[in-house]
Amino acid sequence: MLAKDIGIDLGTANVLIYIKGEGIVLNEPSVVAIDTDNKKVVAVGREASEMLGRTPGKVKAIKPMKDGVIADFEVTEIMLDYFIRKIHARNFLSRPRILICCPSNITPVEKNAIKEAAERTGARRVFLEEEPKVAAIGAGLDITKPNGNMVIDIGGGTTDIAVLSLKDIVTSASIRVAGNVFDQDIIKFIKEKYKLLIGDKTAEEIKIEFANVYNPDKKKKMEVRGRDLITGLPSTIEIVESETKEALEESLNKIIKSATNVLEQTPPELSADIVENGVVLTGGGSLLTGLVPLLKDKLKIPVFIADTPLTCVVEGTGVLLDDIRSLEEKN
Repeated sequence: MLAKDIGIDLGTANVLIYIKGEGIVLNEPSVVAIDTDNKKVVAVGREASEMLGRTPGKVKAIKPMKDGVIADFEVTEIMLDYFIRKIHARNFLSRPRILICCPSNITPVEKNAIKEAAERTGARRVFLEEEPKVAAIGAGLDITKPNGNMVIDIGGGTTDIAVLSLKDIVTSASIRVAGNVFDQDIIKFIKEKYKLLIGDKTAEEIKIEFANVYNPDKKKKMEVRGRDLITGLPSTIEIVESETKEALEESLNKIIKSATNVLEQTPPELSADIVENGVVLTGGGSLLTGLVPLLKDKLKIPVFIADTPLTCVVEGTGVLLDDIRSLEEKN
């Protein structure tokens, strides 16, 4: 049996896996639940995610990826090994070649940690590619020509911004402000204004279903349940849509500032291309309501969301795996 070539988007929030010739075969949360008494794995992925904030004392749900890099090496290895076994990409006769995406501007030590974690799962060969480049390819941008293309990839842990031309990154920035920080911003805002403590899942629900960061409605309301910090009892409050813009403003300004800095460092000829072609948004964070008009307004250039923003990176690995010889030559 021939070994399978697989592409992995090892995200802070989710792990997506692509098998060459088969497409996307796995999309699960980057979570592992462990029994702290005997150190045994209780659950991985979707099942473990459902345990977040709901586990008994001895069971701990761990997110081993933080800000796009490995925060817990051992647990990341357990998670990768579990997912690779689940998709049957490895057997005793063959070992897969693996392409993994990582944020741009991470340190060599962080890159080695990602590579080593994949190698320890039994990979025959491991290749690393920078996330914004792979996201651009997955979004359908032709980065092979001498034209400027710009992508802003807003994931769970990092926002990667890059201008690409001739198959490579010309200027880029990677900041640790993305979907998870948006959740924490909402938690902090409600805690400070209403003295109500809410969990990560509630914050994520507000972000996805209710938040609006451009011309929000001051009359649109949402009920939010949590624990009253003064009485310690369960409580319900109402928030208005305009408050979500206020909660997320500081983080969004950081993304806008980074995008502006990347544009300022871009050669003039490529800048002219970007003014004409615009910026493509990828990643789950790009689905935040009002983000496209906000970026258009602040950056003064066209802004578009990719057709499949949640899967652009892993789809990009599929394109690169079709030309695996180029990866072998590069690495």
